[in-house]
Amino acid sequence: MKLLRVFNVFILMSILFVSFKPAAAPVYTGTDLGVTYTAAKTTFKIWSPTATQVKLRLYAEGLGGEALKNIDLIKQENGVWMAVVNGNLKDKYYTFQMLNGDKWSLEVPDIYAKAVGVNGKRGMVVNLTETNPAGWATDKRPALKNATDIVLYETHVRDISVDPNSGITKKGKFLGLAEVGTKSPDGLSTGLSHIKELGATHVHLLPSFDFATVDETKPAEGQYNWGYDPQNYNVPEGSYSTDPFNGNIRIKEFKQMVKTMHANGLRVILDVVYNHTNDINHSNFQQFAPDYFYRKNADGSYANGTGCGNETASEQPMMRSFMVQSVLYWAKEYHLDGFRFDLMGTHDITTMNAISDALHKYDSSVFIYGEGWTAGATPLPEGDRSVKAATLKLHKIAAFGDDMRDGLKGAFSDVKAKGFVSAQLGLAESVKFGIAGAVQHPQINYQKVNYSKQPWAGQPTQAISYVSCHDDNTLFDRLRVANPNATEAELIKMDKLSNTAVLTSQGVTFLHSGVEMLRSKKGVANSYQSPDSINQIDWHRKAQYLPVYNYYKDLVHLRKNHPAFRMATTVMIQQHLKFLDTGSELTIAYQIKGNANGDKWKNILVVLNGNAAETTFTLPAGNWTQVGDGEKISEAGISKMKGEIKVPGTTGFILYQ
Repeated sequence: MKLLRVFNVFILMSILFVSFKPAAAPVYTGTDLGVTYTAAKTTFKIWSPTATQVKLRLYAEGLGGEALKNIDLIKQENGVWMAVVNGNLKDKYYTFQMLNGDKWSLEVPDIYAKAVGVNGKRGMVVNLTETNPAGWATDKRPALKNATDIVLYETHVRDISVDPNSGITKKGKFLGLAEVGTKSPDGLSTGLSHIKELGATHVHLLPSFDFATVDETKPAEGQYNWGYDPQNYNVPEGSYSTDPFNGNIRIKEFKQMVKTMHANGLRVILDVVYNHTNDINHSNFQQFAPDYFYRKNADGSYANGTGCGNETASEQPMMRSFMVQSVLYWAKEYHLDGFRFDLMGTHDITTMNAISDALHKYDSSVFIYGEGWTAGATPLPEGDRSVKAATLKLHKIAAFGDDMRDGLKGAFSDVKAKGFVSAQLGLAESVKFGIAGAVQHPQINYQKVNYSKQPWAGQPTQAISYVSCHDDNTLFDRLRVANPNATEAELIKMDKLSNTAVLTSQGVTFLHSGVEMLRSKKGVANSYQSPDSINQIDWHRKAQYLPVYNYYKDLVHLRKNHPAFRMATTVMIQQHLKFLDTGSELTIAYQIKGNANGDKWKNILVVLNGNAAETTFTLPAGNWTQVGDGEKISEAGISKMKGEIKVPGTTGFILYQ
């Protein structure tokens, strides 16, 4: 009997537990949430499943002043609330406020807001067709045959133009990247013209949606942030516009920037940060559906896999829907050509694939990539995370290759660690892993690769080859920290050798803005809110290190001129790329054979000497023409070589037959 009573209690507790489990939030499958404007009427439609009352307030300005009108929304099905306001509301501002239990939310724009007032506190009713610059209807993406043809150039809207020597008029603005023909006092091109001259194909912009931590009402104060603190996801950042008070201006100027880049042969990538919000309590997400959009740990605390105090729940149907609709909106309305996902490992695989499928259905040439890791522990099950090891499960999405990055310059976890380019033993296999585009290659010993014990890219289009980005020290600063006794000349050789490896590797190549002129952030690694004096591109360095810049430029153009460095498939790489025995852990040599990928050069040879001392290498049979000697790149040929050659210390040679 006692056993039966215990069993009955267990059954009762189970029933009670089930009955007290919170009901799943209703799901709205439409794509019309937000504000839909016509001259005759405007429809306001939001999703707030637990609200018992929703108020809409209309304002004349984006900040300050009393509401012109207060309107109660009417509850619909599936958590939706709606109001239709007759008349022309163009350029009026609005907020929503929700009642949950006995508590009113903050007044905020809807999460789908397409235009906002200053500092993003109020949404704006906008006629988007009036924000199109002249010629927008005929704007076209530059041609792109294959993703491996991409050379990414990561920059920040403010960094690229704010230097007094930039020669750019609209410094720190979207329009600064729409100025053509700008020059420094040294007479060298800057800004957009510099990027074009370098040979990049895609400009990767650090987050340029509306972010929280720069006060747009105080432009003269020179405030700075990288932008990884999202506020309004579907609106350009106001501090990058010439007038943040008028919600139309930032939209039009962002479009003008994209249009000008397209006209100059450059595609545009937006860095997107859907993995967290600036905070929880003030976020728009939290006002409309408390705790729905955020993950929690088993103990009820907010998860923090981003290291930013919170993480969003991409697996929730309405968050997934929001992300898909958001990127599609940017691609369609702003003609963007791709997206880089911050901390992609915190997003579930199903959501990332839904995003990729939707974007590629719209335009198959849109390029998607992300950081294949988290920044901390997350309750998202490991098998669901869009991490680097899961790239094979992702649909046409690339990940950053930190194996090669840290193999070249040293482990990110120890700023003083040396890499292959500074003669550190044991890292050659990690560099070779990146050279082969992170795909399966029979000559790589995966047990000796620093992080990945097996290939993680199904095709080279899924691997980003790089050595530095906005995070951490610049490449030149990092090499200086890890090699305190090296001369500047020695550091320059390490720097050039690093990106010689990157730009001759398979996969998709990526350059950090300013690396081509030995950019320094004066030793500040995490410069996300450091002043311009730390973050700006110092355009005088281009003249100061002009031979380095010319080396980078010619190396980029060498890559673009020779499809052997840009093989499109794993099979092609396996057939044509062969590593050669050098007898040294500090020398990597490989040959790309047989007019690979239709290259006019029959055979190409790359020798990377990471040792500070000269090394001897025996060339494969036949006569070779040297086109890269570590000092310069010349496709016309530097010298003729055969047999045994001497490769100087910390130098990359490139030759062909």
